[in-house]
Amino acid sequence: MVLFAYATLFVVGSILASFVGVVVSRINTGQGFFTGRSRCDACNTPLTPLTLVPIISYLTLRGRAHCCGTRFSPLAPLSELLLGGLFVLAYSTLGLTMALPLMLLSLTMLLALVLYDFAHQILPPTLLLTFVVASVLTGYAIAPSIAAFSKALLVAFLIAMSLALIHFLSRGRAMGLSDAPLAFGLALLAGPAALPGFIFSFWIGAVIGIAILARRPVGSRMMVEVPFAPYLAAGFLLAYFTQWNPFALIASTPIH
Repeated sequence: MVLFAYATLFVVGSILASFVGVVVSRINTGQGFFTGRSRCDACNTPLTPLTLVPIISYLTLRGRAHCCGTRFSPLAPLSELLLGGLFVLAYSTLGLTMALPLMLLSLTMLLALVLYDFAHQILPPTLLLTFVVASVLTGYAIAPSIAAFSKALLVAFLIAMSLALIHFLSRGRAMGLSDAPLAFGLALLAGPAALPGFIFSFWIGAVIGIAILARRPVGSRMMVEVPFAPYLAAGFLLAYFTQWNPFALIASTPIH
């Protein structure tokens, strides 16, 4: 029964991720989200239903379009694998509770924000507001008490304000203002793991940022815009699902 639930949630998550990819690609383009056939990005040929099966189509076609042979971006199957895996982790963490569908909704909206940030280095207000509202409801549902939820709200507010302060002090060069409400929602999802998640986000961002700088040509002065939403999402989700607390490790280290 448990394996069936895992498999079902993984399939549902991968299908939703595929739909999220369509929505993200059509935002602000005038195209409808539920109407109009998907087309090949290279030759504009309408895609058949068999080429739109999450993950399986990519593997079957070996990452190439059946119409023109153009190589697909691996981002789509990776996002389908990711959301399917997150749905399974959410079920294993929360069980079949009232909080589970709210968490699944929050994770779906989070994927949409991350994919849009990858493509445009900006977070659309409508998606961001929906994610924050879903996160507030999820945080309330998973909190063991009103006092715990109030504490989570305070921590989330302080984290968001710290990012907003970085934005204003750097005049927008360090990060966008929309990262603040995103972190607010993520902190509510993480609950007691919010502060470790905040730290992990900067650690992950620092490691990837150093790797990007190391690959730049010697002497290059070109600025590289790096979306911060994926690092925030990765850090907070890592802390929530692993419950790894670096502060506890530091506190337990003996001082000689």
